[in-house]
Amino acid sequence: MTTKAFVIGHPIAHSRSPLIHGTWLVEHGIDGSYEAIDVAPADLPAFFDRLRAGEFAGGNVTIPHKEAVFALCDSVDDLAKTIGAVNTLVVRDGKVHGYNTDYLGFLGNLDAAVPDWNAQQKPALVIGAGGAARAILVALRSRNIPVILVNRTRATADALAGALGGDITLCGLDEINSAAPLAGLVVNTTSIGMHGTRFDDFDLSVLAADALVTDIVYVPLETPLLADARKRGLKVVDGLGMLLHQAVPGFADWFGVRPQVTPALRASIEATLDH
Repeated sequence: MTTKAFVIGHPIAHSRSPLIHGTWLVEHGIDGSYEAIDVAPADLPAFFDRLRAGEFAGGNVTIPHKEAVFALCDSVDDLAKTIGAVNTLVVRDGKVHGYNTDYLGFLGNLDAAVPDWNAQQKPALVIGAGGAARAILVALRSRNIPVILVNRTRATADALAGALGGDITLCGLDEINSAAPLAGLVVNTTSIGMHGTRFDDFDLSVLAADALVTDIVYVPLETPLLADARKRGLKVVDGLGMLLHQAVPGFADWFGVRPQVTPALRASIEATLDH
């Protein structure tokens, strides 16, 4: 019997997840499928009826459904509740369980690219306090890394720091050049970097020579932030690896095999991106 999984979103045609999971299905010789399904918000309850009926083993959830599925899941793990978003669903005995693998994707990407990335145990400078930042902050807290949270709107950053707790120092975007010299890691969790946008007032020359700069944006693969950091001789990690590594736990749950993120897989996804 074919095991079926999916990614839902609205729109969904842009998703690289079918290519990622399809590669692993072939690699492991599994009788399974993984498809992208466009589900409008109003149709989510009906789709969950299909899940409970046993049509799928589970699947991924992307924009705009990561928050909406909370109310529809039969259970959501505590970490997903803390992050405030579900990106992975598993169906067991007619019940739908939701969890979040974005924080694992973030850590897995850095661990694979720069294994000693936290050797200096310096604070992480995290730019942005939106939905994506929540998973990053949870990931850093799991490694006991203090955070300097930089955001244009102080009230938003205040609310996020209050909700998550941990060692978080707040900093306005206009103060970034004062805070940056303390950082061992810089993480952009905003959409700045897409369509050629950049941080005009961030002076990367103030960063320590051993600082690592990473971006969750992966289209383009090298954002202006990463390009500028590379020119200054800093270590950089692009956001594509986060997408690849966050996919691993779900595949293992649905298909019973834990896949590997290989250079060949990365190359196949990279070939689909607009550089």
